[in-house]
Amino acid sequence: MDKNSLKDKFGPCGLLCEKCFAFDGGLIKYHADQLKRNLGDFDVYAQRFVTLLEIPVFDKYLEFKEMLSFFSEGSCMGCRKQDCHLFKGCGVKQCYKDKKVDFCYQCSDFPCNNTGFDKNLKRRWLSINEKIREIGLESYYNEIKDKPRY
Repeated sequence: MDKNSLKDKFGPCGLLCEKCFAFDGGLIKYHADQLKRNLGDFDVYAQRFVTLLEIPVFDKYLEFKEMLSFFSEGSCMGCRKQDCHLFKGCGVKQCYKDKKVDFCYQCSDFPCNNTGFDKNLKRRWLSINEKIREIGLESYYNEIKDKPRY
């Protein structure tokens, strides 16, 4: 795989953009859209299944449908093409441009406290960047590409 196209799959923080629920070209959006299409006008049936089949979980169908619609509307093109849609307080998005690095681990200040991430995401960020530095981007991608992000 071309090194630049592989790099573009990732945010500079090391998260794999194509696995994000907000990513326009990702599998979450694709499958949510497919499921929405395949369910069609299921609203009527969901209510009937509660009454006729006594399956109470279908009472929650409208909430499920709302979440499914949300997942099918992902419009993010990735952090290298636009600002992150999720982490408004992200400090990485400008820092990597200022420091002229592709990933945080390449910065002389890594690890730093400028990410703006909560402790869980910061721990993940640190682990991801250390792993990429250790085994390289292509090996890391091959290791995670078939695993869920969440």
